[in-house]
Amino acid sequence: MIPYQNLVRFGLGGILGSGTQKFSWIHIEDLFNIVLYIRDHGHLNGVFNCSTPNPITNCELMNSLRKAFNRNVGLPSPAWLLKLGAIFIKTETELILKSRWVIPERLDKEGFVFPYPTIDEALAQITNKNS
Repeated sequence: MIPYQNLVRFGLGGILGSGTQKFSWIHIEDLFNIVLYIRDHGHLNGVFNCSTPNPITNCELMNSLRKAFNRNVGLPSPAWLLKLGAIFIKTETELILKSRWVIPERLDKEGFVFPYPTIDEALAQITNKNS
């Protein structure tokens, strides 16, 4: 969260790359509750996708972050600029520029309820704002 928060605070909270790439996410409390849920339901075993049932696009993520941190403007970062920046910090841009779309199908079927199913609800809790 902190890297995105810093981008937004310094006016760079626009879309990253095309902005259409999917972004799966989860609130830390939801992740903790999933662990407890699986522990408390002994019949559950195997692999579970731990993400909310509502993946969003990078554009939606950045819009929500700007809204949560009261920033109206965010300069976009084109792919070429992200790739250039990645060279300097010795990392890859794959996690930012490629889609990651994960759905918690098994958790949904088992009846798990996410306290923070939407990015706006999660960000409101993180920033201590009630929507």
